[in-house]
Amino acid sequence: VQLQASGGGLVQAGGSLRLSCAAPLRTFSRYTMGWFRQAPGKGRLYVASINFNGESTSYAQFVEGRFTISRDNAKNTVYLQMNSLKPEDTAVYYCAIDVGNTYSDHIYEYDYWGQGTQVTVSS
Repeated sequence: VQLQASGGGLVQAGGSLRLSCAAPLRTFSRYTMGWFRQAPGKGRLYVASINFNGESTSYAQFVEGRFTISRDNAKNTVYLQMNSLKPEDTAVYYCAIDVGNTYSDHIYEYDYWGQGTQVTVSS
């Protein structure tokens, strides 16, 4: 399964970006989706997740109140709206599918990953 993440770019601190991730799966609407990020020289960190029907979301504390995850099952797409961006948000952002619907923040629970999209926030 090849996920396609897009929407990254260069933005000034305080700005916004909207990431998208398209998943070419007929069964997309059955699965939890997640976003993670990885800064240079750092491990991959959980950012947010959304359950199969979009009624439940979860966030890492460091993005709570600034980022919003959503999904459109008709378009097989999950989004990450990022507001009030900070330089420390600079990272490659990855989307992933949790086929087991564990609704977890652990990378090992996610089965398929996108190629990542670079987000750079300048100060």
